[in-house]
Amino acid sequence: MSDPFDDLEDEANLEGFAEKFVRDDRRPPCQLYLISPLDVTGGFADRLRRALDAGPVAAFQFRVKHVDQHQAAKLAEPLQRICADADVAFIVNDSVSLAKRIGADGVHLGQEDGDAREARAILGPNVQIGVTCHDSRHLAMEAGEAGADYVAFGAFYPTSTKETNHRPEPVILSWWSALFEIPCVAIGGITPANAAPLVAAGADFLAVSGAIWGDDEAEAVRAFAAIPGMQG
Repeated sequence: MSDPFDDLEDEANLEGFAEKFVRDDRRPPCQLYLISPLDVTGGFADRLRRALDAGPVAAFQFRVKHVDQHQAAKLAEPLQRICADADVAFIVNDSVSLAKRIGADGVHLGQEDGDAREARAILGPNVQIGVTCHDSRHLAMEAGEAGADYVAFGAFYPTSTKETNHRPEPVILSWWSALFEIPCVAIGGITPANAAPLVAAGADFLAVSGAIWGDDEAEAVRAFAAIPGMQG
């Protein structure tokens, strides 16, 4: 698929495009997408319940590493139930097989985690499939062609949650939302203090982890909900 904005590759033109961008009021308000810490043991279930009670949350991504699938499924069970009770989508990070095993609402795929078409064939038509696209318009369009339900760009800001090698500018959100109906997710070091430019640029979702779980989760959810353009 050719890039319809090949003539906007240079930074000056992209900045010009950003200056002209106005968020489409027909798109829903930007929504919060929580990502779990790596450790979801102990009292995390209570923290999740408190966060979901504090304000609007669209989705929760279950992201654990270095445990086998049996243990991951066991850890996921109470969190999945909490999300279901709150009408929050439960998304599994990386693993199509785990998503299928536990009947998750969706799966989030990194660039090394398989193809969206293959995931769709395994999980069926109703499961949400998201794809990490870093700072690449090309990868995002490929994901859209492959049937992804959303594309994720980032990291927009420094983050300690995971190692990142890509740093897009907010204009990529403007470009995407101006041309495509598939939602876009902004990720990477997002806090209530720095989120507003990403919302204004066209993000449909803000994916956050450290800003929620690093302190008072309920207070953080309320702070995100107060940002102009966020679902409140």
